[in-house]
Amino acid sequence: MTDRRAFLIVMDSVGIGGAPDAAGFFNDDRPDTGANTVAHIAQTRPLALPHLDALGLGAAIRLASGAVAPGLGAVPQGIWGAATEVSRGKDTPSGHWEIAGVPVPWDWHYFPNTRPAFPAEWSESIARAAGTDGILGNEHASGTEIVARLGAEHLRLGWPICYTSADSVLQIAVHEGVFGLERLYRLCEDVAAMVHPMRVGRVIARPFLGAEGSFARTPNRRDYAIAPPGPTLLDIAQQAGRETHAVGKIGDIFSHRGISQLHKGKSDADLAGHLLALADEARPGSLTFANFVEFDSLYGHRRDVAGYAAALEWFDGVAGALIARLRPGDLAIFTADHGNDPTWGGTDHTRERVPVLGWGYGARAVGKVGFADIGASVAVHLGLPAVGPGRSFL
Repeated sequence: MTDRRAFLIVMDSVGIGGAPDAAGFFNDDRPDTGANTVAHIAQTRPLALPHLDALGLGAAIRLASGAVAPGLGAVPQGIWGAATEVSRGKDTPSGHWEIAGVPVPWDWHYFPNTRPAFPAEWSESIARAAGTDGILGNEHASGTEIVARLGAEHLRLGWPICYTSADSVLQIAVHEGVFGLERLYRLCEDVAAMVHPMRVGRVIARPFLGAEGSFARTPNRRDYAIAPPGPTLLDIAQQAGRETHAVGKIGDIFSHRGISQLHKGKSDADLAGHLLALADEARPGSLTFANFVEFDSLYGHRRDVAGYAAALEWFDGVAGALIARLRPGDLAIFTADHGNDPTWGGTDHTRERVPVLGWGYGARAVGKVGFADIGASVAVHLGLPAVGPGRSFL
């Protein structure tokens, strides 16, 4: 077994523009053509990202989209390039699965932007599974907005709040202290078994607490994702006897398949602690796969440019601390699963290329690659069998 270790870190939604098929993806009625998460934030105010830029972030943005990002002009010292997705979705599972070597071979099921959004028989089945006389919501909505609007009615009736978005997802929000967390999880498991055969990507448990006027989500979200359609990088590593660590929501995204140890937290700061500890403690030959979600969940969907910028600058310090802990023979790759340009209209993800930034092989321009090439490269680094259709750039 190789002594080499690999750290694959997904900066959720940190896109860099330039997706060649962006015109086929929309926010409200506007195509995603021209969306560019990092460049547009930097054009609002210059970004200070010395560690990521030293690897090649600014150069990757210019390669992906031709855009100039103020503050990001370093000469690359690491692996750098831009990755393009082939899966027909700009969602979390599609991006992560393809990064791990498995492009999505089907079209996801999406709910119409109507009210009701769900077929009547599905709404009735959800209510039966919940043990209630009905459901609330049944529409496209922002999670924080719909809880603020329907939370009091939920407390009065006890019915779950069910909603969707532009993603292939069915979300269920309940008051954690009244409806019960374990009851919510059982409900989501039952609903996932019902909708996964229809190619709905995820059922998401969205618990909240508080009273009318002060409802707030808790950190006890749980995703029930459809299983990947083929062996992923995690599966292949585990089958080869390697230790695999899932940091953040990686376990949920991959249906807890191919994972030796889960490392969860209530915030990205907690996850950063896990990642840095694994840099010190993970065994030779191991794979650590991490997702940092707050760029997306707290700032991208809410179109909070200042918050997104601050989160990027905070994470750059995490990246620097990780690099300082890596050992000779280690590989670290920083990438993303899609975009979520906070300067864009709507509230949905944006179709973009993503950065590929790596430490461990010196300065190396890899050009425009595919998402699946990332997983293939990690497999080569770890001496694992080939994964998926990708080709290594190492």
